[in-house]
Amino acid sequence: MSTRGLIERLKNGECILNAEGYMWEFERRGYLKAGAFIPEVVLEKPELIRQMHLEFLYMQAQTLLRRLLEKLRLIGREDDLEKLNRIALKIAREVADETGTLMAGGICNTGIYVVGDEEASNKIRAMFKEQVEWAVEEKADFIIGETFNDLGRACVPAVITLTPYIPDETTDDVPIPEAFRRLEEAGADVVGINCGRGPRTMLPLLREIKKVCQVRTQ
Repeated sequence: MSTRGLIERLKNGECILNAEGYMWEFERRGYLKAGAFIPEVVLEKPELIRQMHLEFLYMQAQTLLRRLLEKLRLIGREDDLEKLNRIALKIAREVADETGTLMAGGICNTGIYVVGDEEASNKIRAMFKEQVEWAVEEKADFIIGETFNDLGRACVPAVITLTPYIPDETTDDVPIPEAFRRLEEAGADVVGINCGRGPRTMLPLLREIKKVCQVRTQ
């Protein structure tokens, strides 16, 4: 693992650029099917995963993100689920160690969250617990929770991002600044906005978030 972690680097005033967009880029290159975005390329051509990490580092990324996914369960390949995620995590860890960068395990929206549905919430907790355990065992430096569009799913540790679309609120009707205030209260070290908008519409919202949050924003 890196000798200097995320929080230490941020306290030292460093700007941390996360490598993102792996699935979109593999789809663009013809290794993933658009729509399903099931990352079988990890099992079939792991050398391409390593090369993609190196390309992101060449573009000055300081964090390699390995997003953990459940989608193999949807196509009857549940037995490959842990194997795929662990291979991907190991590759990211190896490249991060070789280059002195950070490696994050990423968890994301599940598609099964329903406000007030405790059974769905329990399933999501089990998924996240399993994924975070894999990431910790494979020595991730921190966890990124990303692409959430409701507050109910996002109360997990470390770096948490929401995806606000046109309304400045979550899909469970919480104003975005208030949602981040609650995430900070729940223990998030870094909060931010991810996907769905460009800088012109993200930055004004980030300014509003910073008014109510003491933790770092991205």
